Amino acid sequence: MKILSINAGSSSLKFQLFNMPEEKVLCSGLVERIGELKAVFNIKVNGEKKSQVQSILDHREAVSLVLEGLIKYNIIESLDEINGVGHRVVQGGERFKESVVITEEVIEDIVALNDLAPLHNPANVTGIRAFMKVLPNVVQVAVFDTTFHSTMKEDAYMYATPYEWYEKYGIRKYGFHGTSHQFVSQRASEILGRNDLKIIVCHLGNGASIAAVDSLKSVDTSMGLTPLEGIPMGTRSGNIDPAILGVIAEKEGKNLQTLLDDLNKRSGYLGVSGISNDSRDIVDNMLLGHKRATLAYKIQIKRIADYIGSYYVYMKGLDAIVFTAGIGENAPIVRTDVIEAVSVLGVKLDEEKNELRGENIISTEDSKVKVLVIPTDEEVMIAREVFRLK
Repeated sequence: MKILSINAGSSSLKFQLFNMPEEKVLCSGLVERIGELKAVFNIKVNGEKKSQVQSILDHREAVSLVLEGLIKYNIIESLDEINGVGHRVVQGGERFKESVVITEEVIEDIVALNDLAPLHNPANVTGIRAFMKVLPNVVQVAVFDTTFHSTMKEDAYMYATPYEWYEKYGIRKYGFHGTSHQFVSQRASEILGRNDLKIIVCHLGNGASIAAVDSLKSVDTSMGLTPLEGIPMGTRSGNIDPAILGVIAEKEGKNLQTLLDDLNKRSGYLGVSGISNDSRDIVDNMLLGHKRATLAYKIQIKRIADYIGSYYVYMKGLDAIVFTAGIGENAPIVRTDVIEAVSVLGVKLDEEKNELRGENIISTEDSKVKVLVIPTDEEVMIAREVFRLK
């Protein structure tokens, strides 16, 4: 069975084609700059990357180009070979507690959640509609970032704000990166041979979140109503005192949207360091003695450690810490410093194993808590959900 995993952004379309249930990747690719005259179509087949630049005016054109590419590069002979399409949808709210086969009613419900994810859900729906028009007889499935975190209890997801905000507007923690946290925690349980583990997953990339997972169920996570809550990230502030917004609004005459843009796009690594939102640049400059790069780095390490300590207490124990995503998988120095910061929990890192790339257990034999690096694979999680519902 051939299944497409789709992640549609406002001007991009990321895709992978899987043969299921073997989970073999047949091809992957990305369409960038949708809506422009010089859009870019990239596709990778058998390790070879092919690119073309052309006008792609909307998502429907992008979808047609992707499907034509699958035939052009002999990945499939006919569109009839595609048995299902899975779509990443960022915000499922309280309406969607699991992946669903897409109907017009489902689309309407996703659109109704636009206020909770104004940057993401509209783009996700655009991708869904484009595929439904081009492949009208193929099963389409929505896989939500928030679904994995729907097992959180009220004390974890409710804010101590006026309760009517929740009743009227759904103001609560939803969490994100759910497909990644789910994939990684499941894989950690397979490696360690138990499903009853207490795991903390550190998804560290330009966007970053921490999740507490008990027996393969999310019990808490660092991102909240939006991806702005939690630890500092590449350009996001993470948690701050909300009264800061009032102070800066008064001092600088900025409106709320401008202030939110500052917190989303000009904070985090970039805001503190003044150099870059890229962890590699921050580490390089820190090693050269750059004070603000060092400060940006130390702030994030401390906040990650804060969450690990908090989740250790909340779960009443801890079996494993797992690092994943761009920084988590590829930055040994970050893993070293995070584990050093939580060493009071009896966690010990094997420095030689920590330098290895790919999936590994990187803790010492006598560490009370296992430490693992597991490359995430959100696309295969989407394909699994389509296969399950097909």
